[in-house]
Amino acid sequence: MNNPGNLKLTTRGDREIVITRAFDAPRKLVFDALTKPELIKQWLLGPDGWSMPVCEIDLKVGGKYRYVWRRDKDGTEMGMGGVYREIVAPERVVATEKFDQSWYPGEAVGTLVLIEQGGKTTLTQTILYESRQARDSVLKSGMEKGVLASYDRLANLLEKA
Repeated sequence: MNNPGNLKLTTRGDREIVITRAFDAPRKLVFDALTKPELIKQWLLGPDGWSMPVCEIDLKVGGKYRYVWRRDKDGTEMGMGGVYREIVAPERVVATEKFDQSWYPGEAVGTLVLIEQGGKTTLTQTILYESRQARDSVLKSGMEKGVLASYDRLANLLEKA
């Protein structure tokens, strides 16, 4: 069941965005949905009208990942990737992120933490940007709408698992 009110997006300090969302699913299922390309391509799409033709993941420390999204109506593409710095399955992943089109300056580091309690999993993603300017650019981009849509799709996917 979708629970849009369940998403919290806040800032911490000058350079961080913290995203929190609870899912009615065990941590292992949530971790798999966040790390397996065949599952990611079903939910990590942002607003409606986008698809993900490229989703490559080498899930190991030092391994790389690459995502490319395509806007279906006109073929516009947006790509990003990074390197895994830390992986503690199924509870923690730390990775860099950099978009092909530099719509914010520099590279960011995302820390994903999954905590299970009573069969429900709380996801907390903290993204550290190189500057306040970079973080604020991301906040102004409308990313919250895309995150909300993607996490609603993830919740639906987990319900069916």
